Amino acid sequence: MANHKSAKKRIRANAAKRLRNRYQAKTTRTLIKTVRTSTDKAEAQSLYSKVASLLDKLAKKNVIHKNKAANQKSKLAKVIAKIGTEPKKVLVKKSGAKKPTTKK
Repeated sequence: MANHKSAKKRIRANAAKRLRNRYQAKTTRTLIKTVRTSTDKAEAQSLYSKVASLLDKLAKKNVIHKNKAANQKSKLAKVIAKIGTEPKKVLVKKSGAKKPTTKK
């Protein structure tokens, strides 16, 4: 436990900052999920601007790394660009009927 008055104050301040940082990071993650699940392109783009702003603020305050913020913004931009386009058809291999095993 801290012995000095300033160290005790620092512990209280760190706890308050940690709580605030966790709240802001969680809010950002929730908005990111909302953008990813959005089917309306206009809505997703308006949410993207808010998310990008929050990510930049978190990176500026060193809550998250600046490269992580850039990567998340890039990935979200790709997701938004794909909204409204038809998904590619995936070829599925049909498995042949398996031969029954016979005991000898």
